[in-house]
Amino acid sequence: MVEGTPGRIRAAVSGLSPGYFALVMATGIVSSGLRLDGATWLADILLVIAGAAFVVLLVLNVWRLVAFTSRASADFFDPQRAFGYFTSVAAAGVLAGGVSAHGLITVALVLFILGFTAWLLLGYAVPWATMLDRSHHPTVRGANGSWFLWVVSSQSVATMAAILERHLHAAEHLFAMLAVVAWSVGVFLYGAESMLIALREMLYDADFAPSYWVCMGAASITVLAGAEILASPGSTVVTNVEPILDAATVMFWSFASWLLPMLILAFCWRHFVRRVSLAYDVSLWSMVFPLGMYAVASVHLGQVERLPWVEHIGRGELWLSFAIWCVVFIGFVRHVCRMLNRHAAQDARSAPEHIT
Repeated sequence: MVEGTPGRIRAAVSGLSPGYFALVMATGIVSSGLRLDGATWLADILLVIAGAAFVVLLVLNVWRLVAFTSRASADFFDPQRAFGYFTSVAAAGVLAGGVSAHGLITVALVLFILGFTAWLLLGYAVPWATMLDRSHHPTVRGANGSWFLWVVSSQSVATMAAILERHLHAAEHLFAMLAVVAWSVGVFLYGAESMLIALREMLYDADFAPSYWVCMGAASITVLAGAEILASPGSTVVTNVEPILDAATVMFWSFASWLLPMLILAFCWRHFVRRVSLAYDVSLWSMVFPLGMYAVASVHLGQVERLPWVEHIGRGELWLSFAIWCVVFIGFVRHVCRMLNRHAAQDARSAPEHIT
């Protein structure tokens, strides 16, 4: 290998976005939706892609943390990038849901432990660094849609706990309690972050970047987590909060449904009126995930609440999210191929000529 290639790989790892686990989130949730609609073989393909991407990104992030500690830690103090770290929790959550459908409960439990630990650590480290540590002069200007990833990670923990509650009967009450606590934290965070981001939009120019779709994704995964808890066998804590869960789940689905047309209009305004490029970017996965999550949440809510029309909405929207996933995934593959070809061409030009 030519000497320049390792240097460029290290540079790519050094600048790796903390939010790249959104690729796993989007792929995993679309896989779960396809399984619900009976497309099992297609769901399995996407689940394998999501699992492989999770392992690769985990290795790259550990490498980045060890070799480029200053760059990785600096992201914790950047309001534009810091909340991207929460994508690792949500990625573990969608994978746990996917593997549990195959009966791999031990793997799901390991993913839950990884996700729960990361959620606890990040849940204190990231907000402190971006909002509470005044030495770094945080500002509302830095608030953006990626902040809702904190909500998404909380509801991912709630969803994982509710799923495991149905399989690990010896710890049923523990997982029920964890599910309710994580769901409640996510609901409160949604309200708080909505106010901060609304304030930002009123004070500064709105750009409606793809990350703002996470607002709908956070509402949708709150619906999914609530539906999973309601569908679980339940314990005393679930029974006590069931009326609140039931009402809030329907309310969050209604709000997510209201947000969807507005986000579509904002997307058209951004790319067709302001003519912002639609070239591949990692943030596009933050648009695919909410669409897939809304579909899955609608199907689950329709089944739990016996609302067939809600379930039909979810099944129809699922194939739209799959089509958009295909477009973004093709863009991702082309982006990687272009990068590799560019590096190969640069290596060929820089290689010394051999006289025979």
